[in-house]
Amino acid sequence: MSDLVQTTDLIKRYGRRTVVDHLNLRVPEGAVYGFLGPNGSGKSTTMKMLLSLVQPTAGRVLIGGEPMTRRTRRRHLARIGSLIESPPGYGHLTGAQNMRIIQRLLGIPDQHVERAVSTVRLGGQMNKRVRDYSLGMKQRLGIAMALARWPSLLILDEPTNGLDPAGIKEIRRLLGSLASSGITVMVSSHSLGEIDRIATVLGIVSHGRLLFQGTRAELMSASAPDTLLDCSDPYAAARLLTVQGRAPIREHTLLRVPNLTREATADVVALLVREGIGVHGVRQEEQSLEDVFMALTRGGGL
Repeated sequence: MSDLVQTTDLIKRYGRRTVVDHLNLRVPEGAVYGFLGPNGSGKSTTMKMLLSLVQPTAGRVLIGGEPMTRRTRRRHLARIGSLIESPPGYGHLTGAQNMRIIQRLLGIPDQHVERAVSTVRLGGQMNKRVRDYSLGMKQRLGIAMALARWPSLLILDEPTNGLDPAGIKEIRRLLGSLASSGITVMVSSHSLGEIDRIATVLGIVSHGRLLFQGTRAELMSASAPDTLLDCSDPYAAARLLTVQGRAPIREHTLLRVPNLTREATADVVALLVREGIGVHGVRQEEQSLEDVFMALTRGGGL
């Protein structure tokens, strides 16, 4: 699968503050790319650079293998739809009037507008003024505006912010259907649960740096969960493993040892038995995506 979006050593500085730091993204064509990171991690700035709304300090952005430059900007943006920050639209106008403004600005045929409105399921609400829309309806109108040119790439920055559970579910279902129709979707969020349900590829950033990029299965396999040891003398075992640089945490009769691979676990058990400490049970604690995310963003990488 070819990459529709690539960044190479992308950097953005404001004075002495580095917001995006040597970022190398790869967004495969046809993917739902979940762009994850804590608030302030550089997600929005990165998306603005992809859209040429913010100029990089260094590095470059490629769309379909071609650099995004002042010369190519108009051609690239004709293939990209976006919803960045708050939903667009004039509150005193109806949804239909807002869509007509977009249609005239972009020279879009009626059928494209009708298809976009139908896709976000706003057909029965288009004669209402936008100021009377719920936040979820405003988000869907914003996505309809982004879809009106029927782009090959859709970039959405925190599209579920402020939505209730029903609104979040609606946006999630919508993004899945867009990807099924062949549109590459890049969606940023700090809400792991929602991204986990729709993304086919994950990119995790913190402090402007890319900590991980790949599938969920690759992420989970790259992170070693904590290992729980049930042993006959947890005090002696803890002292021994601390000397070995393992830094276990004692939890009653159990020892929690972080970042043990299968091979390292076997070595630890052999060491304890060799020192006369009985090992009654060994198990790895199950990890959620949130566990791995928190470990990554606290520690700076796998």
